[in-house]
Amino acid sequence: MHALKKNRPLRRVTLAAAATVTGFVLLLSLKPHTPPTPAEASSSVGHSSTASPGDSSGGSKSTGTRTVTGDSVQTRWGPVQVRITLKDGKITESAAVVYPSDNPRDQEINGYAIPQLRRETLAAQSARIDSVSGATYTSDGYKQSLQSALDSAGF
Repeated sequence: MHALKKNRPLRRVTLAAAATVTGFVLLLSLKPHTPPTPAEASSSVGHSSTASPGDSSGGSKSTGTRTVTGDSVQTRWGPVQVRITLKDGKITESAAVVYPSDNPRDQEINGYAIPQLRRETLAAQSARIDSVSGATYTSDGYKQSLQSALDSAGF
């Protein structure tokens, strides 16, 4: 029988075992996405409503300036929380005060998504805004927190 046609079961078993161990080591070396620390997620949780010093209306929705913070919404990649400023019944400012930024990929995605969501909020004057492509989870959390802030403001 020819030397190349010999059946070598021990060689196949050794090769399969080495491939399995290598695959297992590679699988264990993957670093999962780390969630934010609880202190970071709860640092600005809750609602706040403040009337400006010159606001004689006491913060009603039709006149004056006030700031309202929406609920913190937990997304797959971390919490998202929005703060809006209302003046004379219009949204004049919208800002994400909490959003995922633990790693470079989160920073890259939210670096372009948050400003776009802010622009859309100011243009739409509501929480009915389009999601940003590639930032679906952040967009959904932003919209939910924005709606929460609007509800708190009676808007």
